[in-house]
Amino acid sequence: MAESESQIYHERQRLQFWLLHSLNNLFQDKVAFTRESLNSIAEKLVEDDPNKETWKTPLSLLLKPHHNTLTGNYDVNIMITALEGKGKSVVWHDKRSVASSIDLDGTETLMGIVLNVPVKRYGGLWRSRHWVVVRRINGVWYNLDSDLVVPQMFKDGDEVRGFLDQNLS
Repeated sequence: MAESESQIYHERQRLQFWLLHSLNNLFQDKVAFTRESLNSIAEKLVEDDPNKETWKTPLSLLLKPHHNTLTGNYDVNIMITALEGKGKSVVWHDKRSVASSIDLDGTETLMGIVLNVPVKRYGGLWRSRHWVVVRRINGVWYNLDSDLVVPQMFKDGDEVRGFLDQNLS
């Protein structure tokens, strides 16, 4: 591993805390967010929901509207609220957009890119979604996916766009 890569914070996957790991990787800070802070955001979103009574079911102790209390799988509402709480804004892109619409080179305001990609595990028996972060650090773009053993460096913006196009489809 190159010396510059050893300075990159890369939180590895544990259970389904994909969003927690992704946000900490995005901010390059192991305590930018904690399980408790994301759970607090989730609870606040439910409290503020005018239809919160519809969320009450026999399973609501485990399966909350915005996260799973056992595994830590959080939804996009938690991500947006967490980022906005740190003064960041979110620009939504999906498969209807092409990666070339994201200005990777000309902006200093782009902190990184967070993707929510489908995953299959256990021979395709279990399907879910996984949060992945792509971020520029010291002028170099990295895939900070928490499932990777180490961050993956992209050679240039075109390689980043190819990765984004592949994962936005």
